[in-house]
Amino acid sequence: MLNNIGLPGLLLIAIVVLVLFGRGKISSLMGEVGKGITAFKKGVDDGKKEIEDQAAEVARDVTPEGEKDKA
Repeated sequence: MLNNIGLPGLLLIAIVVLVLFGRGKISSLMGEVGKGITAFKKGVDDGKKEIEDQAAEVARDVTPEGEKDKA
C-alpha cells in the first residue's frame, strides 16, 4: 500500500499537514521529537556505562594479599 505513494503523494501529504497544523505547531513538534531522541541517546549511554561499571566491578582482583606474591 505505501509503495504506491511516490514523491507527489508525499508532497501532497506534507502540504495538507502544514495547512492543518501550521508551521509553528509542526516546528514545536519537531523540537519535542529532537528532545526525545536526545533523551533516548543519553539513556542508552547511561545504560552502557552502568553495564561497563558492573563488569569492571565483577572483574576486579579479589586475590588475598598473601596469595598475590605466590603467583
